[in-house]
Amino acid sequence: MNHDVLNWLSLADKFAADGDPKGMRACARELWELDAESMDGAAVMAEAALYSGEREEAQTLVEEILARKPKHLRGRLVKAGLAAVEFRLDEELPLLHEIVAETERKRQALDPDDAYYGVLQHILDKARGWLADGEYLAAAPDKAAAELLARSELMDEPLAKADSYSKYLFMRNYRNQSLQESRQAAEQYEPLLGITAYAHDDVKKLPGKKLRIGYLSPDFREHAVASFLEPLLKYYDDKRFSIYCYSTGRTDEVTRKLRACHVHWRELRGRSPRTAARLIAEDKIDILVDLSGHTQGSCLPIMAYRPAPVQMAGIGYMNTTGLSAVDYFLSDEVCLPTGEATAAGFTEKILRLPHSHLCYAPGFVREIPAAGMEAPCMRNGYMTFGSFNNFAKVTDETLLLWRGILDQVKDSRLVIKGKICSIPSGQAIVKDRLTRLGISLGRVELRPYSPDYLEQYRDIDIALDTMPYNGGLTTCEALYMGVPVVSIRGRSHGARFGASILTNAGVKELVVENDINYVRRAVQLGNAPELVGAYHSGLRANLLKSPLMDRKNYMNELETGYCQIWENFCTN
Repeated sequence: MNHDVLNWLSLADKFAADGDPKGMRACARELWELDAESMDGAAVMAEAALYSGEREEAQTLVEEILARKPKHLRGRLVKAGLAAVEFRLDEELPLLHEIVAETERKRQALDPDDAYYGVLQHILDKARGWLADGEYLAAAPDKAAAELLARSELMDEPLAKADSYSKYLFMRNYRNQSLQESRQAAEQYEPLLGITAYAHDDVKKLPGKKLRIGYLSPDFREHAVASFLEPLLKYYDDKRFSIYCYSTGRTDEVTRKLRACHVHWRELRGRSPRTAARLIAEDKIDILVDLSGHTQGSCLPIMAYRPAPVQMAGIGYMNTTGLSAVDYFLSDEVCLPTGEATAAGFTEKILRLPHSHLCYAPGFVREIPAAGMEAPCMRNGYMTFGSFNNFAKVTDETLLLWRGILDQVKDSRLVIKGKICSIPSGQAIVKDRLTRLGISLGRVELRPYSPDYLEQYRDIDIALDTMPYNGGLTTCEALYMGVPVVSIRGRSHGARFGASILTNAGVKELVVENDINYVRRAVQLGNAPELVGAYHSGLRANLLKSPLMDRKNYMNELETGYCQIWENFCTN
C-alpha cells in the first residue's frame, strides 16, 4: 500500500480516536485525491459520517464502496456500524465476526512496526468493541466478555486497556464463576493501570473527629443506583459527618434533586483520573466510597490513586474491585455472613451491616404509581409469571426452571419484558432460545421496554428472579408494586442480592436454597391465588415499614460502620 495513503489512514484513525470526525473528513479528501479507485477515502468519509450521526450519507457511501469493492474492510466495518446503531443484530453480529477473523489473520502476517498493522488495529478495536455491545444486547454476555478481554489485550494505552478489562470483569458476573476465579481475574486489573497511590503519611489519626465522607460515582442521575442514594445524602448525622459528592457522569433532573441536598457537590466529568484524585485529596476526605465498581463509567482509576486514606466500594457493584487501594467492601449478613468462606472472593475486607447493605428510596428518581391491590390472576383466571430483568441475566438453566414452573401451573403465562424485546432481531433471538429449550411460545409474551414499566407490574402475579446475577432494583420495584419475587440464595454476594432484599423486605419465605425448591416455591404460589392476592394487597405497606426502606436505621448502621473502619485506620 502507498506510503502516503498509509499515513493519511493512520492520521484518520487518530482523529477517530480523538472523536474528531472533521479531521477524519479532511484525511478522507486527501485519500480521495491520492487514489479514488481504492475507495479508502470514501470509507473514511463514511466512517466519519457514521460518528457524526449522518446515517444517510454513511449508507450511500457504503453502498457505493461495496458495489465496487465488496470485500473492502473499512467499508464493511461501517456497514456493521450502521446495523449496530439501528439495532439490526441479525446483520451486525455475523458481519462483525467476519471482520474480526479477517483482520486478525491479516495482522498476524504483519510486523507490528508495519504502518498497515496500526490501521488494522484500529479496525479490529472498533469491531471488537461493537461486537461486545452487540453480543451483550443479544443476551450473550459470555461472548461479550470474550471480545472485551481480546480488545483489552489488543490495546497499548494503559487506561484504555484497563477500561476494556474492567468491562470484561463486569460481564463475567452474568454467568457462574468460582470465588477463586473471580478474585484472580479482578486482581489482574490493577497492574494494567500502572498508578502509584498517595501515601497519606501526614493524616492525623483522630478516632472521634467529625468525618468527611465522599461518594464517588458516574450515576448521580436517572440510574438504578439513584434509587438508593437518598438516605446517604439526606439522612446522615450532620453533627458527626460532612458529605461530599463527586460526580463523573452526565447530569439530568435527578442530578438537580440530588444537588439540592445539604452536601458539598463536585463536578468531575471530563477530568482525568489523576486530576480527579488530586481534587478529592484537596478536600481532605477521610472515607471515600465508590458506588460504581466495574460498571459503565467506572471510577476505579480514580480510586487507584487512593485520594482518601480509607476507601470502600459497594451498592452499585456486586463483586470485588481487585484494587489494593480499596480497603472495604460494603455487604450484609445475608449476602456475606460472618465467618463464611464466601468473603475469600474479595480482595477487600468486608464491612457487614446487620440488616441490608442498601436502602430502597425511589423518590428522587420518579413518582411511583399506586400498586395494583388485586392480583391479575383474580380477573384473568390464570397465573402470570414475569421477568423485567435485563435478559442478559437469563441463562438457559434459568429458562429450563421457568419451563418447569409453567409445566406445573395449569394455563399459566410468562411475560418477558426488556430492551431485547424492543427490536425485531432481539425478539427473534429470545424466541429461538425459548423454542430450543422446549418452551411453548404461545404461553410467553415478549414486551418491549417502556417508560411505564412499573405500571405493567399490575399485569404480573409472581416475578421470577434471575441467577447467578440477581435483580437488584428490579426486585425492589416489583415488591413495591405488590408483586412477590421468588429468588435463589446463591453462592456469591451478587447471587444473594435477591435473598438480602427479600429477607429485609420481610418476605424471607420467598428465598430458596436450590433449583428444585425454586421451582417448587413458584409452583406452590402459582397454585395458590388467594395467597398471591394477599401479597398484592399487603406488600407495599409492609415494605414501607421494613428494614429495606428504613432510612434512619440504615444510616445509623452504616455510620456506625464508618466510625468503626475509621477507628481501625487510626489504631493500626
